[in-house]
Amino acid sequence: MTEPAFDPDTEHLLRDLAPQVLGAIVRRYRDFAASEDAVQEALIAATQQWPREGTPANARGWLIQVAARRMVDHVRSESARRQREQAAALDFGQIVAATSVERAPDHDETLTLLFMCCHPALTTSSAVALTLRAVGGLTTAQIAHAFLVPEATMAQRISRAKQTIRASGVPFDAPAPRARAERLEAVLHVLYLIFNEGYTASTGSSLQRLDLAAEAIRLARAVRHLIPDDAEAAGLLALMILTHARRDARTGPAGELIPLPHQDRSRWDRVAIAEGVALLTDTLSQGRVGPYQLQAAIAAVHDEAPRHQDTDWPQIAALYGLLERMSDNPMVALNRAIAVAMVQGPDAGLALVDALAAGGRLAGSHRLDAVRGHLLELAGQREAAVAAYLAAANRTTNTAERTYLLTQAATLREREGG
Repeated sequence: MTEPAFDPDTEHLLRDLAPQVLGAIVRRYRDFAASEDAVQEALIAATQQWPREGTPANARGWLIQVAARRMVDHVRSESARRQREQAAALDFGQIVAATSVERAPDHDETLTLLFMCCHPALTTSSAVALTLRAVGGLTTAQIAHAFLVPEATMAQRISRAKQTIRASGVPFDAPAPRARAERLEAVLHVLYLIFNEGYTASTGSSLQRLDLAAEAIRLARAVRHLIPDDAEAAGLLALMILTHARRDARTGPAGELIPLPHQDRSRWDRVAIAEGVALLTDTLSQGRVGPYQLQAAIAAVHDEAPRHQDTDWPQIAALYGLLERMSDNPMVALNRAIAVAMVQGPDAGLALVDALAAGGRLAGSHRLDAVRGHLLELAGQREAAVAAYLAAANRTTNTAERTYLLTQAATLREREGG
């Protein structure tokens, strides 16, 4: 007998609900690792039952109840004491009652989980990695890609993070306002990385994951509402809005990558650009400038240029210079190399790229080779540019990026042959 097809819309629903359900279960049982397993089992149960029986009217409540049952089973298997069994059963009864109707729309378990995962017992990098798994739904491979480390290293880091939380004895609970402020830096970094994965997916056939980018923006708005006086929270939201405004022009009819110089700027979302610029202007007037605000300012310069040739590259290069001094991020240095090349010529940019490559921090990154290929092409060194594009194509795991890089190499070869 053929299994009923699983509706793609339901897959999106499950992906959206997963962090909300995990937040509810963790808040109730204070055990992240066991809660994560229980939620995964509930999601599997949904994929098996919903195609046959239909999606429940209260899908979130259904998932929480199933996950709660799994947690009750886990507690019982971990302890033979009747008192603990009764406590778990009581918890289950309370959680079922709490989810018999939908929560108020202003209660966001995903936002709660976001702050919970940035646990005080963890280093910032471990908290960010754990949160990307729980809130962003990213795979270990995708998180490793974001951190520029091997997948095995990231898997160990996430596993140690869970063990550290359990051993710390510090409750895995929603933080108070003061603790929220202390965890804000890690929270913003998580949202930044989730958005980046949505902007350019590290793997797969599509250049963008618009659902992931939109979720990052939604959560950034919620954080901004929760902590309205933080300039960097506003700066990050402005950066996301200004960058996401170009989404429709970044791909062609077949999903092919269209680089910034060749994008149809009439397809950019001017309403979003106006919102982002206004938010950035208000934030910069506060006089406290951080990395996210600087990146938003760079995005605004791009967005406000009527044509690519009208871009204020000297201003962008200057902003990247400030950003590079403020943050120890090799991708910032790589982007600065492009801006410098546009101001001083490709040779100046290539010198910066070579220095960055010598440092080794972007070893194996396809973006380093892709930028080198672009700058070599601008310098008229076609053969070297072809080699760099091919090296980048061999290293990327995104099909749209690979196709673009191979096309660039093939085009240059044709010109060389002609």
